[in-house]
Amino acid sequence: MRIGELAARAGVSVRSLRYYEEQGLLTSARSTGGQRHYTEVHIERVTFLQRMYTAGLSSRTIAELLPCVDSPSAENADAALLRMAEERERLSEHIAELLRTRDALDGLMATNRAFRERLNSPVSG
Repeated sequence: MRIGELAARAGVSVRSLRYYEEQGLLTSARSTGGQRHYTEVHIERVTFLQRMYTAGLSSRTIAELLPCVDSPSAENADAALLRMAEERERLSEHIAELLRTRDALDGLMATNRAFRERLNSPVSG
């Protein structure tokens, strides 16, 4: 199948598929005219890549994990699990920072509300 059909069947853009190839995450056979050709297996590969991106992984990290898929072994599986654990920790740290940022914003909003209440209160004298 050609790139447009793969994109439609996998639910991604043609641009995404070209990006995956640029990053070394997806390969295609080429016709003598240079057109990309894919098989049914590529649909599964693209779906897998999408799941990895949805999990917050970068192209570089996905490339590091692909040996576990392309050459399954206990060693590759262990390396992939370790790498995913590192990514999970990175995400947890990011979430904690976002929570601190949200809490700081909540404090600013509370200060603003108190200020607005003082502005709307009648002056006692």
